[in-house]
Amino acid sequence: MGSETNGKVQEGFEIPEINIKFTQLFIDGHFVDALSGKTFETRDPRTGEVVARVAEGDKADVDLAVKAARKAFDDGPWPRMSGYQRGRIMMKFADLIDQNIEDLAILDTINAGKLFKIGKLIDIPSASQLLRYYAGAADKIHGETLKLSRELQGYTLKEPIGVVGHIIPWNYPTTMFFFKVSPALAAGCTMVVKPAEQSPLSALYYAHLAKEAGIPDGVLNVVTGFGPTAGSAVASHMDIDKVSFTGSTEVGRLVMEAAARSNLKSVSLELGGKSPLIIFDDADVDMAVNLAQFAIFTNKGEVCVAGSRVYVQEGIYDQFVRKASEAAKNWTVGDPFNPNIHQGPQVDKAQFEKVLKYIEIGKQEGATLLTGGKACGDKGYYVEPTIFTDVKDDMRIVQEEIFGPVMSLMKFKTIEEAIEKANSTKYGLAAGIVTKDLNTMNRVSRSIRAGVIWVNCYFAFDIDCPFGGFKMSGFGKDMGLDALDKYLHSKSVVTPIYNSPWC
Repeated sequence: MGSETNGKVQEGFEIPEINIKFTQLFIDGHFVDALSGKTFETRDPRTGEVVARVAEGDKADVDLAVKAARKAFDDGPWPRMSGYQRGRIMMKFADLIDQNIEDLAILDTINAGKLFKIGKLIDIPSASQLLRYYAGAADKIHGETLKLSRELQGYTLKEPIGVVGHIIPWNYPTTMFFFKVSPALAAGCTMVVKPAEQSPLSALYYAHLAKEAGIPDGVLNVVTGFGPTAGSAVASHMDIDKVSFTGSTEVGRLVMEAAARSNLKSVSLELGGKSPLIIFDDADVDMAVNLAQFAIFTNKGEVCVAGSRVYVQEGIYDQFVRKASEAAKNWTVGDPFNPNIHQGPQVDKAQFEKVLKYIEIGKQEGATLLTGGKACGDKGYYVEPTIFTDVKDDMRIVQEEIFGPVMSLMKFKTIEEAIEKANSTKYGLAAGIVTKDLNTMNRVSRSIRAGVIWVNCYFAFDIDCPFGGFKMSGFGKDMGLDALDKYLHSKSVVTPIYNSPWC
């Protein structure tokens, strides 16, 4: 399916040709229509226009996908291959991603409003890097020899957990797909992936590449559809052994409840955040302003770890406010295919309206709108980068996740106050600290209850660094070898020892 702007130069930049190849469900190695025959619209957030109709899977389709995944796990070759063999196929999968970077980046741009240049430079290459990392780990999954206290010999086996249901969000369609799929493949699991209804297109393309790479039929299935139907069917399915979910805290509760009511399947959750960025008096103000802007406005604020609460020590607060206002006005918003802009559209109309509603709430609660606060452009879902000052800790814009380009800027006096404010949230996903003082850094980083603390940096993700939250931001880790453990069972094997000279 093409676009009306294919190949044209628009506002000084070229819109690449948009070619959507896959819109059906991917079950047992084949693209198929939903059993109901239903489809749903997927829209381009740049314009609000429909770009494709995608198969709308529901419980019946999830049942078929799980049946295929179960057969592939119980009887198929994937869990029985050596880790080395699985790793080789995963390496080929990664190579195919590298060969299709442009097409994949286009899909995430027209589905999720992501910057095309960032997709090509970071998101898609990082996906193949994740695959290669876990491909290298696939043949290094070991149990332990146990020193038992009686005349027994014992050891542990690390075995794949079984059939996994992955429910992924819309803000990073590619990254989140491979956060979950890569370690599960390396462990020898089979799986059903339910991508977000707002951004299903790249997941279907990845399913196609997985088959091309030689991943056996039934190992990787993709069912597109809606949360209350397809997502719910995954979470409650009696033949799924584990669910890995990234999304809102509200839906995370439903996933846990469904898991408990069904077969008590294992659950890992990466949920909402309201991450603090704490800037101390000794910080370089220009650096701190740039970091704060990067922390909240990147990906139009649609980031679970977005630095939405910015606390600045009183000695530099006024200077910081002035420079932050200037910087926000220079943060350009526009078509994400334009290589010169910083921020594209919110993912869809609902999220666009939600962000604008929270901006109105902030004003009604008495916060001062320093800059931004309005929609921009005559079509699409664009919101100006927005900064509030005179913000109090009990305001909704401070306590509730907005998931948009909205910064709440607050002042503090002492380290103790900063720690207290940082922890005054139900979330605990990430935090940032800006200081030149090693003692301050150590004290604050050990005092904040969050899964990752970034010091003098932000979004400093690394493939070998586990990522996950505390409190109502969920539990379980993505990335690093911790993520591999999520998809493995430990089994103990014990046999008696007779007449051994050693205990």
